[in-house]
Amino acid sequence: MSETKVFLLPDLGEGLTEAELVNWLVSVGDEIRVDQPIAEVETAKSMVEVPSPYAGTVTALHGEPGQTLDVGKPLISVTPIGRPDAVAEPSETKVSDAGPVETEAADTYREEEKAGSGNVLIGYGTPGGHGVARRTRARRASITSMAKPVASVGSPTVIEPAGIPGADLSDLRTRVPGKLGAVISPLVRRMAREHGVDLDEVRGSGDSGLIMRRDVEAAIKAPERQIAQRNGSPAPEPDESPSGVDSRSRLAIASRTPVRGVRKAVAANMTRSRSEIPEATVWVDVDATALVELRAGLKKGGTHAPGLLAFIARFVTAGLKKYPELNTRIETAPDGSQEIIAFEGINLGFAAQTDRGLMVPSIRSAEKLSARELDAEIRRLTDVVRQGKATPNELGSGTFTLNNYGVFGVDGSAAIINYPEVAILGVGRIIDKPWVVNGELAVRKVTELTLTFDHRVCDGGTAGGFLRFVADAIENPASMVASM
Repeated sequence: MSETKVFLLPDLGEGLTEAELVNWLVSVGDEIRVDQPIAEVETAKSMVEVPSPYAGTVTALHGEPGQTLDVGKPLISVTPIGRPDAVAEPSETKVSDAGPVETEAADTYREEEKAGSGNVLIGYGTPGGHGVARRTRARRASITSMAKPVASVGSPTVIEPAGIPGADLSDLRTRVPGKLGAVISPLVRRMAREHGVDLDEVRGSGDSGLIMRRDVEAAIKAPERQIAQRNGSPAPEPDESPSGVDSRSRLAIASRTPVRGVRKAVAANMTRSRSEIPEATVWVDVDATALVELRAGLKKGGTHAPGLLAFIARFVTAGLKKYPELNTRIETAPDGSQEIIAFEGINLGFAAQTDRGLMVPSIRSAEKLSARELDAEIRRLTDVVRQGKATPNELGSGTFTLNNYGVFGVDGSAAIINYPEVAILGVGRIIDKPWVVNGELAVRKVTELTLTFDHRVCDGGTAGGFLRFVADAIENPASMVASM
């Protein structure tokens, strides 16, 4: 058997089952060392670099940038330095007639991986020293009867996948990149299957004959044009747009953007929130003049002044200690019964806009921190998520969310609760407004607080009481800070 070692995409933590390959950091023929980053992948939680547990020469890269890879599937093949195995181009990889590869070397990997480095990658570590790596593995039931092995000298043995429910072999076919008729996108394969298009008969228009979505769409419309010509009616005009024409508006489609990664996770979370949580919203205008002046006074005194959001975060944690119903979670048992789960502590999440979408990192045990400490954590976590380096634990452990949408120049919003939490507090922009003070009209710094809450855990009295508590703290920050 060849000494080539196949490294499978590791479990990236939090039960994530797939990741998008963003960029290769190595090429076929490169010599790599243990723990050298070999690829950048994006999960629904964060962007991470994947380190290699092996040293040697890269013989194959199993995927293209932009492709979504399943955990437990081959990522890279490495031949130890000094072995006679020739470096194989990706286009020469042997693939079975019916489906994508599952290598014999992958089985060897599971035994040999014990010699790895031990470095941790968000819930996964190349084994070594302590602990056991968690792994998601495709079932291999009845391989001898359902899969046909194909062997080649000097390269890993490959077999077809088995035991995948609901899939037929034509749908699983992934031809070799670089060869005529190559298919990479699962969407293209599914479209072809649903419309009865034989991919063997389709000539790809992409690089090296890669079959694109437009090629399958053209194959689908070809019979329509033939029928129209036989009936004497004019054939439909071919689409000039590479993405086709929208059937509803009849406008050319400028582009198609797959919903994946962080955007996919956010969409699923928001959809579940709206479908499962009976939410209600309350709001109040708040005179923030005293808070703005307090912060300005700290800055003039030469001391570090926390940001306004940090002060509000401090007021929120104090409010949640007084109204703990808003710092809970509802869990549903298999029999349909529900429980309200209360926590000893507050993990305060806050919304942070990044190039990869809206992220909600959380400050653990926020109730124990001062305004200055909260300010430091807000700045640190904002920087981490904007670099795409936040861990699943930092992004998925919140119990209540604070959303400062005032930075976008808006006054208010009925925000969607960050499932599975039960409430979210929004803060609008602070602007000059006319305000009555001691019976006289004055210009004050005014903001709007909006609380959206799960009506299953509390009623309007609790929600209103919490909102009023935070509003009073903003309007009288000196006395509130002194009592904390």
